[in-house]
Amino acid sequence: MPSPKVSIGLPVYNGEKYLWYALDSILRQDYADFELIISDNASTDATQAICREFASKDSRVRYLRNEENIGAAANFNRVFKLARADFFKWAAYDDVCLPGFLRRCVEVLDQAPPTVGVVIPWTEIIDENGVPMKTEVAPECLDTRRPRPHQRLADVLRTVSWAPAQYGLMRAEVLRKTRLVDAFYGCDYVLLVELASLVEIWEVPQVLFQIRFHPEVSTLANKIGGELSSWFDPAKKGRKRLLSPHARLLAEFGRSISRMRMPLSERLLCYLTVILVWCPRECRRLARQWRNRIALRTRLKQCWRVAGLAR
Repeated sequence: MPSPKVSIGLPVYNGEKYLWYALDSILRQDYADFELIISDNASTDATQAICREFASKDSRVRYLRNEENIGAAANFNRVFKLARADFFKWAAYDDVCLPGFLRRCVEVLDQAPPTVGVVIPWTEIIDENGVPMKTEVAPECLDTRRPRPHQRLADVLRTVSWAPAQYGLMRAEVLRKTRLVDAFYGCDYVLLVELASLVEIWEVPQVLFQIRFHPEVSTLANKIGGELSSWFDPAKKGRKRLLSPHARLLAEFGRSISRMRMPLSERLLCYLTVILVWCPRECRRLARQWRNRIALRTRLKQCWRVAGLAR
């Protein structure tokens, strides 16, 4: 059986609410030379029935079910390791690929030089009903057409927020050189840091991808502490954290830079880029967070005073 041009890997756990729309958006693409690998992480809802229905109607769908929940990180990595194509794309159970997504990304990546490893179209955020929504932080435009790793790294660290490039079309040979998806908060940022250290990331200037933001999204349904860690890896349930999530993320940036093959001078510039770009950005974020907390506390005190006068 000949290998397809594109492999799409969709890890899922209890995704019955939005899964049908995600699968339908992929299988309705006007580019047909792909395989869709679904890895069901021992779901307890109707996920299995939905997947089997699609697999029975379309031979491009390969449905696999884990005997037990192996965690989100391992499930994401599993679908990539099962992929056969030269181009790979992760898909989330709750996101939507608009018509033309695959065709346009394949066209760009086919025509791009080997220095380009990831292609992602413009992205919009939709709510649980599929309606486009405005968010406090808009999905970033990430285009790293610069020759040196530390320059591309700066582009990622300066702009990454929603990290839609994780769901772009990638060269599989490039993705194999990364750590893939690791089991900690912000691992998508770290993956993009590693990819930017290796290749350029190009944009398709057209909205062809929708990220769904809803109450069940992982970072809302699981607290950033132990619950999110065990969502990534059930074996970590109950373990105490040695570092805060953001300190851990900074350490992982350093770890990723240290493992990338590059001249020492370029490696030092990458470390310096993290210090000069990411650290000030995090300081500004923490300052805004504290200002918002102080403002909220002030408003609450004013409400209490008014309530006390009313009584």
